[in-house]
Formats: sequence, C-alpha cells, structure tokens
Amino acid sequence: MGLRQGLSQFDLTNIIVGAIVGADIYIASALTTGLVGPFSIVLLAVAGLFAIAIAMVFAYCSYYVPRVGGPFAYVSEAFDDFYGYLAGWSMWIAELLALPVFAIAFANYLQALVPLTPVAKVAVRALFVASLTLVNIVGVRAAGRLNDALTLIKLSPLLLLAVTGFGVFIVRPETFVGNYTPLLPLGLQNAAHALVLIFWAYAGFELGTLPAGEVENPQKAIPRAIVTGMLIVSFFYLSTNFVLFGVVNWTELDQSTVPLVVAGTALFGSAGALIMTVGALFSVAGSDESGMLGSARLAYAMAIDGLFPRAFAKIHPRYNTPYVVLIIQGAIAFVLSSIGNLPGLISFAVLNLAFSFLLTCFSLIVLRSDGAADLRGQHLLPLAGIAICLFLLFSTTTFDKVTGVLVILAGIPIYLYYSPKTDIRHLKDVFLSEEAVFLRRLEAKETYLANLLALTHTVFRRIRRRGSREPGAR
Repeated sequence: MGLRQGLSQFDLTNIIVGAIVGADIYIASALTTGLVGPFSIVLLAVAGLFAIAIAMVFAYCSYYVPRVGGPFAYVSEAFDDFYGYLAGWSMWIAELLALPVFAIAFANYLQALVPLTPVAKVAVRALFVASLTLVNIVGVRAAGRLNDALTLIKLSPLLLLAVTGFGVFIVRPETFVGNYTPLLPLGLQNAAHALVLIFWAYAGFELGTLPAGEVENPQKAIPRAIVTGMLIVSFFYLSTNFVLFGVVNWTELDQSTVPLVVAGTALFGSAGALIMTVGALFSVAGSDESGMLGSARLAYAMAIDGLFPRAFAKIHPRYNTPYVVLIIQGAIAFVLSSIGNLPGLISFAVLNLAFSFLLTCFSLIVLRSDGAADLRGQHLLPLAGIAICLFLLFSTTTFDKVTGVLVILAGIPIYLYYSPKTDIRHLKDVFLSEEAVFLRRLEAKETYLANLLALTHTVFRRIRRRGSREPGAR
C-alpha cells in the first residue's frame, strides 16, 4: 500500500484534536476544585495557551526532523543520542503514569453506580488493567473498531451537559452568577499547582504532530492546524467546565471524586447521573486502551534503537504486538494504582512531560534555520516554551522534584548499559518507515471531537454539492 501524500490542514487539525481529547475531562475538574474553586476555568484557558506554544515548538521540530520519535528524535538530532534518550525516557515515564490514573478513575466512576468495598476497588483496578493489556495484545484492530463505534457514547454526555447547561445559563443566569461568586474563594496560593494538574488534560498534542513530509504546504498548514486544533480543544474544555462550575457550587463539587456525575444529577436527576457515569466508564476505558499501546510503542522504539532491554522489542508471533512491554506496563500500572493517588500521579507525569518538552524547546534553537522564513515565531516560541516548562517544573511538589531527579538519574545506567548494543536494524527500519508511521496514525483510536468534526465536515460538503446541483445554481 502506497503512502498517502498531501494531508490537508483539516486532516491535520482532526488528528491533533483526536490526539488530545480523551477521558481527561472527566478527571481534571475533580483535582482542582478544592485548590482554586471556580477559578479553574481561568486556569483552563491559561493551560491551553501554554499547550499551544509548546505544540508549535513540536510542529516546527517535526518540520526540521521529519521522522517518527517525537522528543527522542528531535533532541537526538539537535544534540546527541544521550540527551535524546533522556527526553524519550521522561516521555515514557509520563505516559506510563497515565495508565494507573485511568484505572483509579474507572473505579471511582464505577463506585457511583455500584458501591465498592476497598478490596473490590483493588479487584476492579486489577481486572481493568489486565483486560486492557489482553485487548492490546490479542485484539488491537478489533478494539479500534469498537472504540470508533462507541465514540458517540463517549462524547454525547459531554455535549448534552454543555448544551443543556448553556440553556440554563440563558434562562437562569443568576444560578451561574451565584456559583461563580466569589471566583477565587481560596486565594492564589494553590493556583500554580492547580495549573500543573490542568495542563495534563492538554497532553497529547505531542502525538498529533506528523512528519512534515506528509503534510501539504507544511510551513502554513502545520502552525494553522496546531492553533485551530488547540483552540477547538480549549473551547470544548472551557464550555464543559463553565457549565460544571455554573450549575453546581464548587463546595459541593469538592466533596466528590466524580464531579461530572454531580453536574449531571443537578441537570437531569438520577438519569443524568447514569448518563454521565456510563459515558465516563467508556471514555476512561478507551483512553487507557489507546494510551497503553502508545506508551508500549515508545518503549519498543527505544528498544529497537538499542537503548532499552532487547526483550522490549519482542513481537508476539501471532498477534504482531509488543507483548512483553505491554505485560510489564500492565503490572506497573496495577501497582501504582494501588499505592498512588490521582493528583500525585498526574503531577509527577507533568513533571516528566515538562522535562521532555524542555529538551525539545532547546533542540528547536539548534535545529532552526533562518532560511525557513515562513516558520513564524521560530525564534520566540522555543524561549516561551522554555519559560513555560521551567514554570511547570518549579510548580510541582518538592516530592515530585526529588523523585523526578532520581527517576531521570535512574535512566542513565540503563542508557550506559544498553547504548553500546547493536540496533535490531530490520525491526527499526520497519518501525521508522514513513508508511508504517502514517498507517499507525490513521489507526489512532481516541478520536472524540475529531470524529464529530469529520462528520460535520462531510455533511457540510454534501450539502454544498447538492446545492450546486440545484437548477440555476452556479
């Protein structure tokens, strides 16, 4: 099968939106309500601007280094394999930490339907991780088709919440005004840490940046698609959370681990609670299913580059999936879900993301060329990105900083031990081929708003075509 050329700006926007929006929206508001109250809505907007700036850095890096690998590829090209390894190692740790986050969230939302004892919660998390590990090993394609079929189940509750909530705002604006007053009831002392937790909801834009060789007119299409996609995601996040904090007082939201269920109950009664819970369960399972495979592929990429244990590059003879990595990741995810908590896991994940992004921003300073005049802002964006990453690193807890340094240092002996090994060339060539990369991107599972955008775009085009066939149409 030949490589499809010339992705349009709309295609790329669709991919970016699909890479970002997942089950995060069911989780993020539960983490920040007790820190800043309804001021979370302002921090959502700020986090969106942060994410746009760093996403643009990734877009320009992909233009100069048009191959798969993300931070690992960009930093290796700009500096050397050691710093590229550190960027890839940090990214893998961050993606690995998302797996127990979703296991915990799944149990929390299931608790809203069925009362669970502490032992039952542990069992639910174990079954959740084990089942998704098995699905990724034996039925990735089938799981992808199922995820696409369930897109409306995942997205509809959020759209219903937003549309109905805006209706309430128009009819009874005093309800929203009352719940948003005061906007900052707890002061700003926890705002920086809350921003770290909210930023996690935007993570994924780094996965939406394709090699520039696949994009039509990349100098213009990539920046525009990045900005458009991030604005769409930001609007979706802001509209949903605007309704959330408007229909329910923040003090009540702070008492729940499932705030969107509380909002659904306020709008629709017990039926709303059921709708939001079912949507959350499908969304969380879908996000973890695709995220598990994504982190496994990153570990696989580093293994075939000779930087991770050779066992990580083993492919199942029947199912053609990196089963060893998937099993190891599943075991780690279960352990972390049993001993960790949502804010702690997410904060540490953002610390590792920020370190990887920081190295990527430095790499653009080295990679950029003044001859590429059409890449606007390529001199200022990496500086802004560096400032943002340093802010995120500084805003994490002391425990995260100390643990993060230890984890990064722990990766160095692994690099020193494995880096002299010879690449598994035949696997590396297959994995890094542009065709394989492109086909994997088209098979992305977590589409959410991207599916809705694609459907709307298709309907609009058909209406225009029918209009052009009308008698007398020009």
